[in-house]
Amino acid sequence: MKTFGGPILFLDRSDINTDEIIPAKYLTEITKEDLKPYILEDLKLPGFEPKGAKTAQARVILSRANFGCGSSREHAPWVFEVNGITAVIAESFARIFRQNMFNCGMAAIELPAADLDLIFSHAGDDDATMSIDIEAESLTVSAAGKQKTFSFHISPFDKALVMAGGWVDYADQKY
Repeated sequence: MKTFGGPILFLDRSDINTDEIIPAKYLTEITKEDLKPYILEDLKLPGFEPKGAKTAQARVILSRANFGCGSSREHAPWVFEVNGITAVIAESFARIFRQNMFNCGMAAIELPAADLDLIFSHAGDDDATMSIDIEAESLTVSAAGKQKTFSFHISPFDKALVMAGGWVDYADQKY
C-alpha cells in the first residue's frame, strides 16, 4: 500500500494556479517524467525556491484556499506525482484539480483555515513532517518535538480511488 506523508512544503498563499504548478510551455512534454524538473517553476513566494532542497524533499504540500485553480489539466497532479508528492492539504481546491488528484491516486485533503493556521505555525521548523492515514481520515503533524492530529473527510468513492492507486487501478480491480 502507498504511504502518504513525509516532509511538508509550506506554500502560504491562496489561489495557486495550475500555470504556477506546471507552466503551460511544458505541456508538450511526452512523458510525466519529463515534467519533473519544472515543478512550481513559476510560483512566486517570498523565500520560495522551486529548485531548492525543501521542494525536492517534500512529500506533502500545505497551502491555502482554491488550490489548483486555472486551467483544467492533469499535468498539474502529474508533476506532483513524479516528484513524490503524495498529498496536498488546503482549505479548498478547484474542483477539477481535486478530482485529478484522486484520479491519479494522490490525496487532496481539505482542512478548515484554523487547522491550517496551526500547521503553518511550523513553517520555520526544518523537521516538520506529516503522516496521513487515508483509511482513518486523519493526519498527524510532527514538528519541534510535538505532534498534533487532525481529522478530515474524503468521500467513500474518492477514498477508494486513492486507496486503489488511482482511477486506472481502481477500474482494473472493479471491472
